[in-house]
Amino acid sequence: MRKLLSLLALGSWLLAFGSAEDEYQEGFLTAYLNRGLSKAMSASPDKDSLEYGRHITRYVSVPQFGGYIVGQYSYSDQRGQHGGEGFNARHVRAYVSGTVLRDFKYRIQMEFRGTPALRDYTIEWARWKEFSVKVGQFKRPFTFDSPQNPWDVGLGSYAAATRKLVGYGDYCGEPNMNGRDQGLMLQGDLLPVGADRHSLFHYETSVFNGNGQNRGDNNHQKDWIGSLQVMPVKGLRIGVFGWKGTFTDNGVRVGRNRWAVGATYEKDRWTARGEYIHHVGHRVSDYDADSQTWSGNARADGWYALLGVAATSWFKPFLRYDAYRDRAGWGSLKSIYSVCPNFRLHKNLLFQLQYNYVCDKTLAADRHYNEMWAQAYIRF
Repeated sequence: MRKLLSLLALGSWLLAFGSAEDEYQEGFLTAYLNRGLSKAMSASPDKDSLEYGRHITRYVSVPQFGGYIVGQYSYSDQRGQHGGEGFNARHVRAYVSGTVLRDFKYRIQMEFRGTPALRDYTIEWARWKEFSVKVGQFKRPFTFDSPQNPWDVGLGSYAAATRKLVGYGDYCGEPNMNGRDQGLMLQGDLLPVGADRHSLFHYETSVFNGNGQNRGDNNHQKDWIGSLQVMPVKGLRIGVFGWKGTFTDNGVRVGRNRWAVGATYEKDRWTARGEYIHHVGHRVSDYDADSQTWSGNARADGWYALLGVAATSWFKPFLRYDAYRDRAGWGSLKSIYSVCPNFRLHKNLLFQLQYNYVCDKTLAADRHYNEMWAQAYIRF
């Protein structure tokens, strides 16, 4: 407990030195680069002048560059964890986006933490909001939680069910793919309603390799993911999601059949989100090659509920109850109760202090333990 109090003091000390979207938003340094490019391209005689970031020379917009860093200090009093990981870098990313011939959008994102790796590359034909086509590598459009960028989640991690059942160290045995895969997606917004003319329906349907980021198909089968979302009022979305696919490793193929239902609300200073996710299918490690038999019950599920209310323009605390059952039974329940005040001192500067109380029934001993995280986000 003394170490936990010391870490709280450390987090408060960090926040005292602070002066409160979109993953591709520019940072304070890249803003100068982007405006310099905009000014240079605006000098061309063959252009249609639109708002900043959309100046057209005839064929191509001004590319917009950006990047961000997320650093973390984590502490745990769980037995055997030796106090947690300590200091680490969660993300060091850079990205560029733009348009070609007005209707074609592109995005590229790289991760530079550890070994540099490609995270996103997409080309999207977006002439109509009712129907667009995206191809490349991007986040699997399953759940409301996973497609969000780290700046907007509200806490220092996605929900446990999201991490295990969307591809952040997947239940089936797939390593951490940051929720991404390579494929093609169709999506659109339909039926504008109300005085604000918001779309009543949003749909998404996609097909992926099923083998994660920067990997080709290894089993000649594809993963299919789709969702239908209803927006009865502006800011509120209610959605159902489906996923039918397979995963293959070392010659062992397992099913990956999932569904989810949830709702999200984002308006004024309020954020609310909750989802339930259910999985049917074995994991690769369930297979015994010697006896050619399967163990386990081929089931898993999880749910979470999150609430965030902004007290001021720069201070917004979040609460989340997070539950995951590795065998879809109460004996495999892991519950996490989290409190996470967010201090957004500038649009490009965010601090978080997160406390987690964990109850893990899968452990033989020391089932209850505490975690404390201090995180800093900065766009450059």
